Amino acid sequence: MNPIALDDALASFDALWSPRIVTRVNDYDVRVTKVKGDYVWHVHDDTDEFFLVLDGELHIGLREAGGERTVVLAKGDVFTVPRGVFHKPSAPHGARILLFEPTGTLTVGDRHEEVPAHVDATVGHAL
Repeated sequence: MNPIALDDALASFDALWSPRIVTRVNDYDVRVTKVKGDYVWHVHDDTDEFFLVLDGELHIGLREAGGERTVVLAKGDVFTVPRGVFHKPSAPHGARILLFEPTGTLTVGDRHEEVPAHVDATVGHAL
């Protein structure tokens, strides 16, 4: 029950697309991760996914009924991908982000394209 400095948490690991659980709120994980390049198209069937950009710029491709679009998030921006929406995060120049999702949620969702080697398919790692 001590404060957690997010900068210190992020400095404690180098792996990209490999979130660390900094705390839990009820049945939800608060995760931080470093990202660069492209992730994988995926969907969470039963949960929304919350993104907060701590540093850098995050792009989130969305496949919606009307077609595909990309949401661009700058430092300090938040965005929630609704459950059931295919999405693909990317960060051409790198970013640091905070995620809020139910404990045990797989980072590559319930359905996804092939997972490339640089993507850590995990439910989050302990800090």
